[in-house]
Amino acid sequence: MNQQKVQNPETQVPKTPEMNDRDFLNDMLATEKYMTQSYSIALNEASNQTFYQDLSAIFNETQNMQRTLYNLMFKNGWYSIDKADQNQIQQTRQQFSGYTNQLPVH
Repeated sequence: MNQQKVQNPETQVPKTPEMNDRDFLNDMLATEKYMTQSYSIALNEASNQTFYQDLSAIFNETQNMQRTLYNLMFKNGWYSIDKADQNQIQQTRQQFSGYTNQLPVH
């Protein structure tokens, strides 16, 4: 399998003991990911509709901030992803298209 990285040119930051922009963004992204996961659990367990709607709004804001931070890190070359092999994509597509047969017909 040919794994290639998809990444923008890396913006250089000072390599010192102090936190730099990359460190701050990485910390914020990790926090937003954790918060999104926690709000998702809270949404699944919220029984009061008003509370659910408030949580849902906060969840959406958190999810949007997570995406904004990811985009900023990717733009600066501080976040890379693996490029999927076409065969791998086709295999996964076939696997999940088979699942549709198990779903109830509407």
